[in-house]
Amino acid sequence: MKPKLLLHTCCAPCSAYVVQLLQEQFDVNAYFYDPNIHPKREYEKRLGEMRRWCSAIGLPLIKAPYEIHAWFALTRGHEKDPEKGDRCKICYRMRLEHAVIYAKEHGYAWFTTVLTISPHKDAVAINAMGCDLAQAHNIRFYEANFKKNDGFKKSVELSKHYGFYRQNWCGCIWSRNAYLRKRTHAA
Repeated sequence: MKPKLLLHTCCAPCSAYVVQLLQEQFDVNAYFYDPNIHPKREYEKRLGEMRRWCSAIGLPLIKAPYEIHAWFALTRGHEKDPEKGDRCKICYRMRLEHAVIYAKEHGYAWFTTVLTISPHKDAVAINAMGCDLAQAHNIRFYEANFKKNDGFKKSVELSKHYGFYRQNWCGCIWSRNAYLRKRTHAA
């Protein structure tokens, strides 16, 4: 019998390759906790894609509450931080902390996150936080940099295969605004 692993997910495109990889060793359940995603219609779109995909492949999906107000309160004063800056680290920690608590309370042996699949995310910081939280909660963290060995490329290919909606920004309003500014300047 494979050990149970709770996988924090942010969207179907980032999850497909990671799930495929982890299912070789674990009984994986997806955990959608993303209070950073804004506006609400974007959150609903990403959640809808996760539900559609998880249903299609028989992957259990747990939807945590949408706590956008808590996210804004934690990141106040970091609106202008660059990608991979302090705002992102606050956001990683918030989501990992929520996942580890859920995992511990529900009898999972392991937890991890898909966040390290993105070339825009700081895998070293994410893994360090995951390990610290695992130790504090007496649970195991699966440490990985999923973008390595063409992981990100494989996630893009799987996104095309499944016909996923693939977003152009991390999820928070500040990363969306930065994306829109870059797009406007490039035009």
